[in-house]
Amino acid sequence: MIKDAIRYIKEQLIKPDERIVDIQDANDVDRTFVIDEQGRALEIRPLDNRANYELELNTLTGLVDYIKSNQERNEHPLFIQVINEKKVALVSTLNSEGNRETLVLSHAIVPTFGFDTFYSVEKLIIALQAQFVQTKDRELILQVIGNIQEDNVRGTSDDGVSQAVTVKTGVASAVDVKVPNPVTLAPYRTFLEVEQPESEFIFRMKEGPSAAIFEADGGQWRNHAIQNIHDYLAAELADEIEDKRITIIS
Repeated sequence: MIKDAIRYIKEQLIKPDERIVDIQDANDVDRTFVIDEQGRALEIRPLDNRANYELELNTLTGLVDYIKSNQERNEHPLFIQVINEKKVALVSTLNSEGNRETLVLSHAIVPTFGFDTFYSVEKLIIALQAQFVQTKDRELILQVIGNIQEDNVRGTSDDGVSQAVTVKTGVASAVDVKVPNPVTLAPYRTFLEVEQPESEFIFRMKEGPSAAIFEADGGQWRNHAIQNIHDYLAAELADEIEDKRITIIS
């Protein structure tokens, strides 16, 4: 269809005093030029049939369903590029012009949590339960901050690495508890179809009472999240990968 369209354009636009020259460039790509009577060359390019815009999704499941539907571009191999822990793209191979077509962009919808920010105890309790996967250290932090009062924090002992605070253990009793550090937590930070990566955090408290969680793994969790996405897609698209229709890059 494209060749026929180019041929038709040639027939409609070429004047008697112009001539067509077909050449092959250094990359063995066929190119067609029209040379006018003054020796000026104008290249006739193939019609660009790339999509005007990419399909936007928010899940990996939707991306898998799109690929398995075989509705578009099923005659050519495609690449899945895991761009980061929250963004995955489905792109074509290079065309003759050296361009790629982006067919799908999937963006993960994840909650926003202010790491390195001090929260009131009540807000932090809600955030830990709503935006973090249940882990042993999450439950320990909830137990500590859920039983502390402002005067307890003022009496906190602090050696620069860990803190010790007084928490209520009964109606009229209290006990000193060492606040754990570092803690291992798993916030929701990537696509929900995959396992949320655990990483280390520093947990700190101060008067208010208030508390904050600081990232302490240097961003290594992102590599784990990207690998989890790769593994999920590889399992879901095993047949397409075996047929060499899909290649996953991460």
